[in-house]
Amino acid sequence: MNYDEQLLKIRDAGLMRELRAVEAKGGATCNYRGQDLINLASNDYLGLANDMALKQAFIHQAWKGDAWMSFGASSSRLLTGNTALYEEVEELLCQYYKADAALFFNSGYHANMGILPALTEKGDLILSDKLCHASIIDGIRLSQADHVRFRHLDYGQLNTLLEKKRHLYKRVFIVVESVYSMDGDAADLAQLVALKEQYDCLLYVDEAHAVGAVGDTGLGLCEQQKVAERIDIVVGTMGKAYASVGAFAIMNSTLKRLLVNKARTLIYTTALPPVNMAWTKFIIERMPALKPQRQQLNILSTYMHKALSAKGYNVHKSHIVPVMVGDNKVAVQLSEHMYKEGFLVFPIRPPTVPVNTTRLRISLTADMSISALEKLMQFIPECKNQNNEI
Repeated sequence: MNYDEQLLKIRDAGLMRELRAVEAKGGATCNYRGQDLINLASNDYLGLANDMALKQAFIHQAWKGDAWMSFGASSSRLLTGNTALYEEVEELLCQYYKADAALFFNSGYHANMGILPALTEKGDLILSDKLCHASIIDGIRLSQADHVRFRHLDYGQLNTLLEKKRHLYKRVFIVVESVYSMDGDAADLAQLVALKEQYDCLLYVDEAHAVGAVGDTGLGLCEQQKVAERIDIVVGTMGKAYASVGAFAIMNSTLKRLLVNKARTLIYTTALPPVNMAWTKFIIERMPALKPQRQQLNILSTYMHKALSAKGYNVHKSHIVPVMVGDNKVAVQLSEHMYKEGFLVFPIRPPTVPVNTTRLRISLTADMSISALEKLMQFIPECKNQNNEI
């Protein structure tokens, strides 16, 4: 099948993707195709990316007097790109997590693609939740370890796998997300910690959609469930609630030294520009104090949970709210209808989600209002069946 035929097949299945020009307008609004809309497709969970007062405070701090900030790193971290800002950010993260070490990567994809291949080898086993993100799956594929997926959030099956297989391997990694990006449901980290301690495993938790948004000081689900110091590797991204770029991994100092020597996605890429790291540090320093934004996000999540439950949907109380549609073309049509009514929400289709589970993924951000969500609910149809589909 040639490339044109492949594109036709994708189009006919209702799965054609495209790049879209979306411009932020401030608050929870954006401009798309010439129309101002409430942005329900952003991962800016605390509403920080377009906070003008925050940006002005950063600019004032970063460029005091004759001080200047470089806009390019021009080298990898292992050459000349590892500015003092990197070490300051990692030290801050260590203090917050009460950890031995932190390591900063260029993105969550870089972290997940680099860590598992560097820390595993033949004779090791990776057990991962079936709904882990594509970046985790790709990292696992690059590793030399054996790999088995367990059913989503099914820790009984995970326990059975550990009973059968743990003694056959030198090291076993349990790999999960904390808040899952397509369903908004959450892992039971306390139960996972108990399993990893019982079977002498390493627990790897991707907190991409929880850091900043969840936890008393924004450290994620591991903080909320009070197990942060018992998880071997915590990965968090800066590109969502932190409104920046890059990602971090929390671990012990031995693992950090090993990754600095073996993680190809760290070694063989140019470092992030100092101006980005300065903004990251600025946000991290303020994250514990952003409780009002997390409280507002919780209020919005509670409203959506109640409103969708009243329409017959079985949804989790989360800042990630999937409205199941099922059919690809119907989802696209509903997305277009919402666009006309002033809301930007995109259909999430296979292969991102399993076949027949196409959905509208609503992302809540702290700069939204209840009144905007009340209007939104007017355009979400009643649930038709037990699969949560419209």
